[in-house]
Amino acid sequence: MKNLPNLITVIRILLVPLFVILVVYHYELYALYIFIVAGLSDALDGFIARTWNLKTRVGTYLDPIADKLLLMSSFITLAVLMKIPLWIMIIIISRDIILGITGLILLNFIDIRSYHIRPSILGKITTVLQILTILLVLLGTKGPLFTATLWITAFATIASGLHYVYREGKIFRA
Repeated sequence: MKNLPNLITVIRILLVPLFVILVVYHYELYALYIFIVAGLSDALDGFIARTWNLKTRVGTYLDPIADKLLLMSSFITLAVLMKIPLWIMIIIISRDIILGITGLILLNFIDIRSYHIRPSILGKITTVLQILTILLVLLGTKGPLFTATLWITAFATIASGLHYVYREGKIFRA
């Protein structure tokens, strides 16, 4: 792969199975390191792509896929291991499936080359909250702080999902 940001993104995708294996075998500290490395690599590939004008069409698709793979794998694994309640995983995965289906439907009505779904501030806040939730689990946090984080994350996930569907659905109302 000739493009450094895309190579970093592919490496991030390859870290996902390693992260899952570490969590499954209760190596939470090592899983935490992998999760942090994946997060830093996400920031790094974006920085390099913007700074050195190395943005590519492949990168615009690969980067969010890498992010979703890590987050969805994390929530599914943590729910299966009963480290988080099943309901939070269902909310998060359902939102992403609904947004994915909405995106596929939009592809039938728009020219994909001229349209790009941009993250909203609410979507970015939701991602931060989802990451925080995973970090708290990996750090072994329990009690009121963890419970509050779960509820806030659930609310933000639902709100951002509704926001994206409404915002992108404007194409049909135009």
